[in-house]
Formats: sequence, C-alpha cells, structure tokens
Amino acid sequence: MERARAQTSRVIIGQEAVVEQVMIALLADGHALLEGVPGVAKTLMVRVIASTLGLEFKRIQFTPDLMPSDVIGTTIYDTRTNDFSVRKGPLFTHVLLADEINRTPPKTQSALLEAMEERKVTIDGISHPLPKPFIVFATQNPIEYEGTYPLPEAQLDRFLLKILVDYPTESEEQAVLNLHQSGFRSQRLEEAGLERALSAEELERCRAIVADVNVEEPVMNYLLQIVRKTRQSDYLVVGGSPRAGIALLLASKALAAMRGRDFVTPDDVKRLALPVLRHRLVLKPEAEVEGLNADRILQGLLETVPVPR
Repeated sequence: MERARAQTSRVIIGQEAVVEQVMIALLADGHALLEGVPGVAKTLMVRVIASTLGLEFKRIQFTPDLMPSDVIGTTIYDTRTNDFSVRKGPLFTHVLLADEINRTPPKTQSALLEAMEERKVTIDGISHPLPKPFIVFATQNPIEYEGTYPLPEAQLDRFLLKILVDYPTESEEQAVLNLHQSGFRSQRLEEAGLERALSAEELERCRAIVADVNVEEPVMNYLLQIVRKTRQSDYLVVGGSPRAGIALLLASKALAAMRGRDFVTPDDVKRLALPVLRHRLVLKPEAEVEGLNADRILQGLLETVPVPR
C-alpha cells in the first residue's frame, strides 16, 4: 500500500490523512463517504487510487431524476434472439464513485443498499454478484442543501468511514498550481504517468494480513467503551450501534497494518473514532442550538474514556 500512496502523492498534493483513510477503507473492505466543498479533489483522489491499484473505475453523477435502474441495470428485450437479457448498470465495477449522492431521491439511494451490504444486486428477481473487490466512494457537499435528499441513517451506517476533505494549506495549494502550470490536467489522468502499484490479487493478500492483526483485551475494551459512551451522551438521540464497534475494530486493524504492526494500539482506535462514528450519531436539537457537532461531541467523549497503558 505504500507504493500506492507514493503514486497517489504525485497527483494529490497534501491531504495525507484523507488518502490514509481512503486506503483504510480499501484494506478493511468498507465503503467511504467523502464530504467536502467542490474543487478539493474528491473525485480525482478516487480516480487516482483506482488507477494505481489497477481497479476498474466508474462514476455515477447522482441527480434528482436518476432512477434505480440507471444504477443497477435492467432487463431488455432482444428482438434478434426473442429473449430478455440483462443490461448491467455502472454499479458493476471495482471502484464506484457515487458523486453528490445526496442529490438523488431516497428510492435511488436505497438501490445502493443491497449492493453495499451484500455485494450483489437483484434485477427482476434474479440476483447478480458484483465484481471483487467492490468499493463505493460517495461524495457530498456539506454546505449546499437546496435540492438535496439527506441520506437515511440506514444507508449512512453502511459507510465504514465518513472522510472530511478540507482545503489544502497555502503551500499545498501553491504546489497544486505549479503542477497544473507544468501541464497536468485531471481530465487526462492517463498522461500523468502513474504506475500500477498493486493488483487486485495483492490487495486481497493485504486484506488477509489485516485480518491477522491482533487486538489485545485492554484495547478491545477501550474501543468498546468509546462506542458505548456515545449511547450515554446527553447530546445524542442515537449513539453508535454494534456495527459501529465492528467498523472501528476493522478500521483500526487496517491502520495498524499500514503502519507495519501486527497489533492495534489505543492511538489507532482514537485516531479513527471520529471518521468511523461521526456519521452514525444523531444529535439532539439542543446540542445543535449550542453549536455542537458530532466531532466536538466525540472529542469530549474520548477525553472521558481511560486509555489503557
């Protein structure tokens, strides 16, 4: 994965934490929701990573008139054979970018649910397995709400991580300008000379290494207490579910493996608590009135959970 990160850094300037979390999603076989204003390279980042891993990439621009069949596919009648055949939708790929997912109605959003959870889709009553690996990266704009449809909690819970993509620093933005001044264009990514760093088979071997990462009982209990604390918060209507705990466990193991360790530390858990949990919490109205958000509440909860030594 280090080779993939090195290739990614040739095009994506800065955003080390974001790239790391995207890699964690890939290693943990989970989906990720990327939230950021337009123009901070969310789409480009996913394209670059798919390219460096040699994975098939497809993008769906979610719009208010998008139908479920536009995503998963449909059956069509072939007049030459006098029979029906399946026309698979763009969902059949290794890496799917669901761009501006909150701009499409819930009916189409829900078409992703079975695919994200079961890695298969049903077309006219027949189940079709999706390629392996299959990862969904969805994007949404945090500031533009007109004409959007908030994702239901059931779908948000399917995302392993919610990754916040912020503006680059001044020096990073200068480097981005210099890169484009030298001729780089994101529309012509194939001209960037990116090298394939990992194959799908090697990715599966990396995932097997992640599965073998050990979690000692004190660290497991630390992780458990963080999740359970969210259910006891006076600021939250809904805290983290057992699925949230599983997600935090898997993501922490992936981070440990990326850092060359076969064991998880409390710092791994703490570093990923916000990306794993922030989108699974429902705030009480009074918390929002006080200007709190999920991250601030989680940071306060983390300070109350004793860290094992």
